[in-house]
Amino acid sequence: MKKELLTVACLSPLVAGMVSGANPAKRNKAVNRRTLPNVVIIYADDLGYGDLSCYGAERVATPNVDRLAAEGVRFTNTHAVAATSTPSRYSLLTGHYAWRKAGTDVAAGNAGMIISPAQYTMADMFRHEGYATAAFGKWHLGLGDKGGEQDWNAPLPSGLSDLGFDYHYIMAATADRVPCVFIENDRVANYDPTAPISVSYEKNFEGEPTGRENPELLYNLKASHGHDMAIVNGIGRIGFMKGGGKALWKDEHIADSITHHAVDFIKKHSDEPFFIYFATNDVHVPRFPHERFRGKSPMGLRGDAIMQFDWSVGQIMKTLEEQGIADNTLVILSSDNGPVVDDGYDDKAEELLGGHRPAGPYRGNKYSAYEGGTMVPAIVRWPKRVSGGVESDVLMSQIDWMASLGELIGACLPKGSAPDSRSCLSNLLGETHNDREWVLELAANRLLSVRTAEWKFIEANDGPKMIPWGPKIETGNSKTPMLFDMKEKYEREDVAAKHPDVVFEMQTILRRERAKNY
Repeated sequence: MKKELLTVACLSPLVAGMVSGANPAKRNKAVNRRTLPNVVIIYADDLGYGDLSCYGAERVATPNVDRLAAEGVRFTNTHAVAATSTPSRYSLLTGHYAWRKAGTDVAAGNAGMIISPAQYTMADMFRHEGYATAAFGKWHLGLGDKGGEQDWNAPLPSGLSDLGFDYHYIMAATADRVPCVFIENDRVANYDPTAPISVSYEKNFEGEPTGRENPELLYNLKASHGHDMAIVNGIGRIGFMKGGGKALWKDEHIADSITHHAVDFIKKHSDEPFFIYFATNDVHVPRFPHERFRGKSPMGLRGDAIMQFDWSVGQIMKTLEEQGIADNTLVILSSDNGPVVDDGYDDKAEELLGGHRPAGPYRGNKYSAYEGGTMVPAIVRWPKRVSGGVESDVLMSQIDWMASLGELIGACLPKGSAPDSRSCLSNLLGETHNDREWVLELAANRLLSVRTAEWKFIEANDGPKMIPWGPKIETGNSKTPMLFDMKEKYEREDVAAKHPDVVFEMQTILRRERAKNY
């Protein structure tokens, strides 16, 4: 288990004025109660730049998110660190580029902990400044000390409690991967001793049906590609699983469950500062929203899932308002990567788009090196300090949010922590609009891109032009480096040959960043 780190004297001016003999943790907590905001990060999964009505969507209604945008800052040039889930989440919570660390690609459901307990996380940062901390929903960053060797029938020897979270109610990975159970404070929630859990990503368990061999048992969703291993709740998954019993989730109740637990945490901690990482699964496959959202969108299950996500946002905001703390709660809403339409299930998402553009005006989707892979919606609301109805096109990356929030709460980060994160707090609060010099983006094939306010550079790669294993998505692969003038958002014309000086500058950025050893 991770040892508590020594509190270091990097205090905000207000905290520094307190009596020096008091206990630092208690001192910070007492001051934070009166002065510092609660912080809630709402991190959607596979939600595209064009999937919200406040970003131009017309075939789906998102009134609760739209209200956040109207009362805060809506950003139009914010980037997730990667075009897939695991590396984006790793980078957000550690301030460390995932491509610098091996084993940060999309994780199996039984992966060991990708964030080391020795790493200083965003949750550590808040907890050491007196905040109560919690994580809800999708995790997908591994659990336990060794991948593939977890005993899901006992407390996990290492987990989120070692990463700065006081409480957590999470999915071990994501909904299309086993184990299909919630983890609450390092053990399976609602554990059923009559149905012990076994998980494998190598071979099936004797006598267990699979989606490939028993398609008649897929009564809720059928696969379009992959997702034909274990069957849980009439839906095929990635990986094999046996047991679970009463602990197995029902997909249509996932949003209700994680939202209920988050609401309960807010109510219990409304008289003290708290940090919540609320990571939803709705738009990620398998999309199987609650029946009260079915048919609410003309785009079928994917559209209905977006509306379910909006409902969760509304429940969080309603609770903050009822507790009288909404005005001093900093809410940040964003997504882990760009959208994907057909990602392995026959839910008619592609056929029912009807002109809807999940990535908005951008080329590419989830997995891709093009802008649609990492360009995400981002909204910040904090009425106590942030003006409402503001639109900002400042170039921003989620890699900087740890340092920015650290500056906000007067945190002192240990030497070597969050090495890639730079504070852009005034940008995040909509007070200034100073573009980041450049943003790095990571595609699913580990291809790196550089984005500036004016240019987008994609390094050369010999791989296929299209993803070969299922989704109809351009990879961004090219045998020669590509450069795009971002006045044309769609990345239509490669202008690398016209601007060799810019190409050289971009290559130099990548070379220097790769040379850093942290």
